[in-house]
Amino acid sequence: MDHNARPPVRDITLGQLLDETVARFPDNEAVVYVDRDFRLTWREFAALVDRLAKGLMALGVQRGEKVAVWATNVPYWVALQFATARIGAVLLTVNTSYKREELKYLLSQSECENLFVIDGFRDTDYVQVVNELVPELRTCERGRLRSAAFPHLRRVFFLGQEKHRGMYSVPELLSLACMTTDEDYAARQADLDPHDVVNMQYTSGTTGFPKGVMLTHASIGNNGYWIGANQRFTEKDRVCIPVPLFHCFGCVLGVLACVNHGACMVILETFKPLDVMAAVDQEKCTALYGVPTMFIAVLEHKLFERFDYSSLRTGIMAGSPCPVPIMKKVMEVMNMREITICYGLTESSPVMTQTRVDDDIRRRTESVGRAMPAVEVRVVDPETGEVCPPGVQGEVCCRGYNVMKGYYNRPEATAEAIDKDGWLHSGDLGVMDEDGYLAITGRLKDMIIRGGENIYPREVEEFLYTLPGVSDVQVVGVQSRKYGEEVAAFVIQKPGVDLAPEDVRDACRGNIAWHKIPKFVAFVEGYPMTASGKVQKYKLREMAVELFPETMQ
Repeated sequence: MDHNARPPVRDITLGQLLDETVARFPDNEAVVYVDRDFRLTWREFAALVDRLAKGLMALGVQRGEKVAVWATNVPYWVALQFATARIGAVLLTVNTSYKREELKYLLSQSECENLFVIDGFRDTDYVQVVNELVPELRTCERGRLRSAAFPHLRRVFFLGQEKHRGMYSVPELLSLACMTTDEDYAARQADLDPHDVVNMQYTSGTTGFPKGVMLTHASIGNNGYWIGANQRFTEKDRVCIPVPLFHCFGCVLGVLACVNHGACMVILETFKPLDVMAAVDQEKCTALYGVPTMFIAVLEHKLFERFDYSSLRTGIMAGSPCPVPIMKKVMEVMNMREITICYGLTESSPVMTQTRVDDDIRRRTESVGRAMPAVEVRVVDPETGEVCPPGVQGEVCCRGYNVMKGYYNRPEATAEAIDKDGWLHSGDLGVMDEDGYLAITGRLKDMIIRGGENIYPREVEEFLYTLPGVSDVQVVGVQSRKYGEEVAAFVIQKPGVDLAPEDVRDACRGNIAWHKIPKFVAFVEGYPMTASGKVQKYKLREMAVELFPETMQ
């Protein structure tokens, strides 16, 4: 397909997008789960979508209603993404790591009408949490739920075969499809607008309460197209998706990139390095997605050599800064010579820049690429708002079809994020070169100021990655009475290595400026993460205060 022949932005709903792909490749595989007997062609996938959509309509789900999905990447997840879109409902993705209080906040703030849950994940029993929050489920007639705590909530569904008090099961939902006529279903779809909100995601909220980001059919549909085009996807590609679907990485970079180009989705319910290697090998995947920590887990797995990666060609590493040595290793030993990096945020649908498969190695490892088609990206002085010249650091901003409609019921927060000229302010610091390639240098908030010197954690991290024995590293600022802040490094060591804090500091001396050398070094097994794979640096800062109380002396 000639990507240049297509207009950069199309006014199209996600349902119409699926229709086009089904028409072009009806018998190609659309969705595959390697660990169970679950394979659907595009035609079969669309039929499942239609049954779910008609079932929801039969139960009275209206255009504009929120449908929350609290689940790992189970087989029905992607079908629900399109079933809700087809009837004009808003898919509300729920973080799988949420606990009771977070779910309570989300259901309340979003004024959510419908909720789908699985039995649970890790140490959280989702059904139990829902029953505690909505005790009326035990006594209310289904479909007539009246919850004291959540007055908007109408229906709760269990994403499985089993029956739970007050909840509809998936077989029941599918059996209700016959209650909706083809005419009513078609009329509902004809009534939709590509600029309707179709997806709401609560941002990880590394600061303060999460905010519901409202994204439209056109914003995520078009973004998905270009994400795939920049990897040169065709219907022959098979994409391994081990990242969570509740996050943009899964449901836009993964699902919508595939649907736009007819590529097959090879989905993992949760990330396990062994499952990733097996899926790539068995299904001859041509692309693999992951955050840097996932790629590190695969590369360092003791069974890495036993699997065949020769089918791989491209994919995406994103979600947090991509260490250059890891990028190079993935290209060499996993055959992903055309791997790309994406950068953006949920509020930008989510990708604003991406590297291209034909960029030179330096740009593909040291930058996050250049602006997506029909998206403007610039770097501005956070103080004055003036555009920074090439090579000068400032705040990354973008404008275009991909900017969110706003935060749900948060007009002040929306006005803070999107200025009067339509520019979305990312809160990230970056530098752009003369050719428009962007490098992310840190967060406005992550910047460490030690005795008046600005220190960017990314710079220190990149150096520490080069030390033998260091598998992963995160650098944060810790409050210090003397200097305002000091540098602290949290290091994950490679297996069998025994470093001391002094070894790390000695390696820095003479290689990086003395004020950037970590005063504090802690060795850890892992990092506090958001469920979408972003390291929560504020939690590391809290840990540092406990680990190094002497900083305030």
